[in-house]
Amino acid sequence: MRIVALAGGIGGARFLRGLKDVVAPGDEITVIGNTGDDIHLFGLKVCPDLDTVMYTLGGGIHEEQGWGRAGETFAVKEELAAYGVGPSWFGLGDKDFATHIVRTQMLAAGYPLSAVTEALCDRWQPGVRLLPMSDDRVETHVRITDERGTRAIHFQEYWVKLHAAVDAEAIIPVGAQTAKPAPGVLEAIAAADVILFPPSNPVVSIGTILAVPGIREAVAAAPAPVVGLSPIIGGAPVRGMADKVLAAVGVEASASAVALHYGKKGAEPSSSREGGDERLVGLLDGWLVDEADADSVAAVEAGGISCRAVPLLMSDPAATAAMARAALELAEQVRR
Repeated sequence: MRIVALAGGIGGARFLRGLKDVVAPGDEITVIGNTGDDIHLFGLKVCPDLDTVMYTLGGGIHEEQGWGRAGETFAVKEELAAYGVGPSWFGLGDKDFATHIVRTQMLAAGYPLSAVTEALCDRWQPGVRLLPMSDDRVETHVRITDERGTRAIHFQEYWVKLHAAVDAEAIIPVGAQTAKPAPGVLEAIAAADVILFPPSNPVVSIGTILAVPGIREAVAAAPAPVVGLSPIIGGAPVRGMADKVLAAVGVEASASAVALHYGKKGAEPSSSREGGDERLVGLLDGWLVDEADADSVAAVEAGGISCRAVPLLMSDPAATAAMARAALELAEQVRR
C-alpha cells in the first residue's frame, strides 16, 4: 500500500510515528512536508517542520518539547547573544545548527531543497520518503495590529516571539502562488492508495501545502480516499494556535468546522461559500473526531463526509498507533 500524508510539525510527526507502527511490511509512506514555516536565521536556512518530522522518525527529537534535538546544548546561541547578535527569541541548539549549516551549504552549491532533504534523511533514516512541498521559497506571514500598527510578520515571529498573543487578521503564504510542487509530490499523490491529513494545523501547515498550485487539485482528483484527523478536541487545539489562525480565515475552532473547511471531495467547501476562492474544491472522503466531539459527527456527515468518533489524544505510542489504524480503516470503508 502506498500512503501519502501531508504534514506540519509536532502533531504531524508524532502521528506519522504511530502510522509507521501499524503499516504492513512493504507499505510505502510518502510525507509531503510544510515549508511555509521556513526561515533564514544567522545566514542559515531553517526548515522547522521538515526537521521535526526527520528528527522524530529518526529517533533524535527532544521528546518533551516535540521539537529540536535530544541532549541539546546552546553554546553557539549564548556566544551570539554575547556579541549582541539576534534574534534572541528563536533558539537554535548546537546540534541543530549543524543540520542548518549542511542544508545551507548544499543549497548554495545549487542543490534543490528536495535533494538536500533526501541527503539529510540519509543520516536519520526516518523510514518514510520525506518531500518538501516545494523547492521554491514560501514563507507564511501573519497580518496583525498592535502598538506598532498594522503589519505583516513571519509566522515564526508570531508564534515563537509573540506566542500568538495578538489576533491574527490574515494568513499570507508569501511566494506560494508562484511556487511549484517539488519533484515527486504530484506523482506520489496520483499513485497513492490512501491520502491522510494528520492532526496538523489546517491553516498554516496543511493549508500552506495546499496553497502551492497543483497540490490541492491533485489531492481532489486522486482516486485514493482522503481521510483527515481533527486537530481540534472539545473546541480547542490540542497544542499550538490553530484557533487563532482559523479565526483569521473565518472558520470556527471546532472539529466539524475544520472538516467542512476542507470540504467533501469534489464539492465546494464551506469556506469557499463564505467568500473565499470560488474555484476551490473539497478534499475529504473521511474525517475522524475525538470522542469528546461525538456530537459533531452528524454535522460532518451532513456535509457529505464520512465521520467517526475515536480517541484522538496522542498520549502514548499505543494511542497514536490506534489513531493511525482508525484512519486507515476509515479509508477502506469509504473506498467501498
